[in-house]
Amino acid sequence: MKNPAKLNPPFRADHVGSLLRPQPLLDARRRHRDGEISGEELRAVEDTHIRDVVGRQEAVGLSSITDGEFRRTFFHIDFLEQLQGVTVTGGIETKFKGRQGEINFAPPSVSVTGKLRHVTDIQKRDFEFLKSVTRQTPKVTIPSPTMVHFRGGRQTIDIEAYPDMSEFFADLAQCYRDEVDSLYRAGCRYLQMDDTNLAYLCDPKLRAGARDRGHDPDQLPRAYAALINSVIDGRPKDLTVAVHLCRGNFKSAWVAEGGYEPVADVLFNELNVDAYFLEYDDERAGDFRPLRFVPKGKTVVLGLVTTKAADLESRADLLRRVEEAARYMPIENMCLSPQCGFSSTVEGNQITERDQWAKLQLVVDTAGEIWETV
Repeated sequence: MKNPAKLNPPFRADHVGSLLRPQPLLDARRRHRDGEISGEELRAVEDTHIRDVVGRQEAVGLSSITDGEFRRTFFHIDFLEQLQGVTVTGGIETKFKGRQGEINFAPPSVSVTGKLRHVTDIQKRDFEFLKSVTRQTPKVTIPSPTMVHFRGGRQTIDIEAYPDMSEFFADLAQCYRDEVDSLYRAGCRYLQMDDTNLAYLCDPKLRAGARDRGHDPDQLPRAYAALINSVIDGRPKDLTVAVHLCRGNFKSAWVAEGGYEPVADVLFNELNVDAYFLEYDDERAGDFRPLRFVPKGKTVVLGLVTTKAADLESRADLLRRVEEAARYMPIENMCLSPQCGFSSTVEGNQITERDQWAKLQLVVDTAGEIWETV
């Protein structure tokens, strides 16, 4: 299986973004929380560990480099709370399912309590530091704009601020356009939006929950595609935008299950991103048949290597699964990655850093065997 080199992102060997936080960094975060060190002192510690983790990514052969999301507590909240009009509140307890049983977790939730405005460049400073410490392509990960809507819907959006939901979606899109423009002007050319909601809408139970909140689960994917498109459709030609679909990722546990079939046509043909990072590490994600909807010119990054367990996949199994996927779309339009981040929240998944780097090395080595390049 030999195919052309890929010069632009996503790369043949790629990754979702978040990486396990080293213990000294977790200690510094605790000290900052307890008032023992300042925000700038914490940032200096983060800088040190980001330099280190960038070097490790480069050493295993990755061309796509992130800061590991080392400055965040949650993949989404740290970003969304910086939008004017967004208020973070206590979450609703959710049952996450893992190989060792269920975990009850109530992550913070967001509500819209006023007009949405982009009042600060949220990721610019972080990106500029990342760009300064890597020789490869720096990637920025941000939560999808759908994260402001799906969990609560109309009930969590202030009726006085937004009596008309079309104004809410318009203002939300403008916030994101402003942030994307800020990042592009800073030099970002590879942007990933992390979206749990499109994947949640593949799960029959969560689709039923959406109906209970007054949504049509068949129409929501179209509304969300339109929202994301309104953010990215005017982007410069040299900005690659990817979306990562996730079914939940907390301490190696997940929320949703179900194949991509309910959203596949809209996902691949109405959402105008360049690439898709898709979970395909086990039966939770279903089979590869939904890939038949992928149009020419779009890239799918197959997340075949799990971040939820330490067991290292065999290269032979990965090669076999890529061949299975190639029954439904061209292999030259595929890449390989882990199925999710290793630490979507600061706690991280229940694996070791050694496991993490072994899995990333496996992705690089396997991609090199398939495509002769990473």
